[in-house]
Amino acid sequence: MWSLHFHISLHVSHLSNCLLTRSGIISHKLSVSVDVRMGHILFGALGLFSLNILLYCGHAQDALLHIEPNWSLLFIGEKVTFICDSREGNDTDWNYSFSRNDHFFTTNGTENRYKSSSLTRGDSGEYQCVADHKIRPVTRESNKVSLTVSDVPRLVLTVSPSWTSPGDSVTLTCSVGPPSPGWRFFWYKAVPEQPFISYYYTDELLAGGTTGTEQDSYILHGQTHTAGYVCRAGRGDPVFYTQYSDVKFVWSGGVNPAASLTVSPHRLQHFSTESLSLICEGNSTEWRVMRADEKGSVFPCYIRGEMTGSTCNTDATASSGVYWCESGTQISNAANITIHSGDVILVSPVRPVTEGHSVTLGCKLRTEKLLYNVDFYKNDKLIPNPARGELLISAVTKSDEGFYKCRGRKSPQGLETLTSAESWLSVKYPEEAASSSVFLVPLVVGLVSGVLLIILLLLFLRRYRKSEASSLSRSQRTNQSPATDHMINQGETKDGHYASLLPGDSCLYDAIGGSEEPEHGTNDEPEESVYENVRMETAAGTSNG
Repeated sequence: MWSLHFHISLHVSHLSNCLLTRSGIISHKLSVSVDVRMGHILFGALGLFSLNILLYCGHAQDALLHIEPNWSLLFIGEKVTFICDSREGNDTDWNYSFSRNDHFFTTNGTENRYKSSSLTRGDSGEYQCVADHKIRPVTRESNKVSLTVSDVPRLVLTVSPSWTSPGDSVTLTCSVGPPSPGWRFFWYKAVPEQPFISYYYTDELLAGGTTGTEQDSYILHGQTHTAGYVCRAGRGDPVFYTQYSDVKFVWSGGVNPAASLTVSPHRLQHFSTESLSLICEGNSTEWRVMRADEKGSVFPCYIRGEMTGSTCNTDATASSGVYWCESGTQISNAANITIHSGDVILVSPVRPVTEGHSVTLGCKLRTEKLLYNVDFYKNDKLIPNPARGELLISAVTKSDEGFYKCRGRKSPQGLETLTSAESWLSVKYPEEAASSSVFLVPLVVGLVSGVLLIILLLLFLRRYRKSEASSLSRSQRTNQSPATDHMINQGETKDGHYASLLPGDSCLYDAIGGSEEPEHGTNDEPEESVYENVRMETAAGTSNG
């Protein structure tokens, strides 16, 4: 018979949480004496007490904490709800406490939900909840949830393509940074703010955009003129909205009849010592000239010039950029103007050249009117050109679009002072062709729909008259003499159908049958012709009856 005596020290700071409230938690040690005699294990009273504690507490982290919305990355100004699930009994059987980074910010509440106010950067951290049973000495600790609160999200709007021809489709893309889930996107057209005391824009929601889109892109079909666009994003309930993006423009060089920009001197490239006149014309009495730099930042005329009436006169320090005119409701054609500090500039038209027309490109030296011994390049490739001082394209096509520049032939290789900057030559379709292509599809659809509608109407009338005639025929068979019946039977065909039930039906049937036969060609006739033929044949049949 032998015995073994030893002591076990347990650190039970986590067990004390099971018995004490969130305040006054004290970490202490519990000593348990174990006496082992021939396989018999004897526990002292204190040891049995510790086992009871373990039984009451259960396993650590057996409650469940989750956050709605369940996004690990949130932004300043958003709100969340912390939900603590004891995973036993009813929610009302427990008191709940919530902590951030092991510091309790609410204790012994009867609600298992805690709704935050608008989040700040200081709300980032690890969150946990504790559920205390109201009757039994049972405490359940939850898992820890990490929450990061970031600065207000930044929106970047991009447009593709940025320069368009009339009728092109344009894709707007709105990106949220840093990336995070749950966003819906809202799309706006930028309208110049009135009165013109600043260069800001108001945002006009695009059609169908009240609920936003889950996709971060939006397609504009049939873009015709220069226009500015804005986006923003929102998520959550209630919806938390981001700030608006910067205005991004879709440029068009084509002339808008309601708003037009004229540049003097009439070319896209200018020397850095030149002053410019930018003239606005159109259906408005009040204008402003705007410029966008290569980064997309927008500036009014008065930054580099003076706006007098409808004309912006720049000083000798004009900047490169895209220039355009704005009224309260209209935006003009855009001109991508280059201010060059070298000795040579390319002379090219401001507005797009109509396909089939001719265009002449020249090369201008700072000290002379024109430079005659030059080469021309398109997209950095030398263009064979027998002429010495200009490049003539007699009949422009879409394939002639591109970036052009000129270079003095006597300029040594690598000497940039006699090489111009590049300018884009834009080619547009003729106005008649462009307008007809825009309206051709709706016109054809309208004509086909009209013809089908008339055919269906005539078929309905024929069936109706046939039914009415059949009823009349049965009535006559009942009331008339056998001689009359014999006369009616003479109007039947061999297969028992009536050749003509009522006056005019034959004409109607011929008109319908003709429209259904492809070889007659009536399907290609305009709606008015089909209707006129049917009307005339019906009238003729009625008169003959």
